[in-house]
Amino acid sequence: MEQEQLEKLKIWFDEYVAGFYGDDEKVNANIKLKDDHSRRTAKEMLYLAEELKFDENQKRISEVIGLFHDVGRFEQFAKYRTYSDPKSCNHSLLGAEILRRTKILEQIDSEERNIIQTAVKFHGAKELPKNLDEKCQLFAKLIRDADKIDILYVIIEYYKQYRDNPQGFTLELDLPDEPGYSKELLDDVLKGKRTDYKNLQTLNDMKILPLGWVYDINFVATFKCIRQRKLLEKLVDFLPDTEDIRAVEKKVFSYVDLRIEREDK
Repeated sequence: MEQEQLEKLKIWFDEYVAGFYGDDEKVNANIKLKDDHSRRTAKEMLYLAEELKFDENQKRISEVIGLFHDVGRFEQFAKYRTYSDPKSCNHSLLGAEILRRTKILEQIDSEERNIIQTAVKFHGAKELPKNLDEKCQLFAKLIRDADKIDILYVIIEYYKQYRDNPQGFTLELDLPDEPGYSKELLDDVLKGKRTDYKNLQTLNDMKILPLGWVYDINFVATFKCIRQRKLLEKLVDFLPDTEDIRAVEKKVFSYVDLRIEREDK
């Protein structure tokens, strides 16, 4: 991919997303949430690509994947007024379909086009298919890590806003803000298992869920980034100070530190 092609793809993204803004303040707030997230994730992709010593072409592909990974979110919210996949549609599959429908990737090499479409299609999957070729697998893993880094940042800011001004909060809350949390969810995190979204019952569950994402991180550079920015610590601050939560915190932090230590030895 040439730099000129990258710039054209960026312009297309700007114009595509601009079409979803309108007069509804709540819709605009939710569209901006994913607009900003997409741009930051592109930067996180470049950060990880640099850490992994990618060449310039690989960095350009990484940036496009980061920018395009959530392209399905805009149509999803415009149609269903929610970002909840179970309540609407699979945004990852929709994103890959939009890239095919608009033919925006037709200008680039077929192999690179396949890498980008595959990464978008599977970035939100519970796990990656076993039959992906080496290049597709690499970039799919990269976007899954970069996405987690920025989503952690987003939800921390999200909960800050809600805590400080619940009445003026314009974004979507998928679950009720009630005391307590799912024991099944806690057990999954303590056992190092990926949990199912159907186990989520309260807003606290939504805060616990990302702690378990550490078991699905692919690169040590991602662990180091999360640790350096204290993203997990900031997330835990929004949870009740209970014995259960402290046990989850200890388990998750120990796992992250162990992965980093193994790399450094």
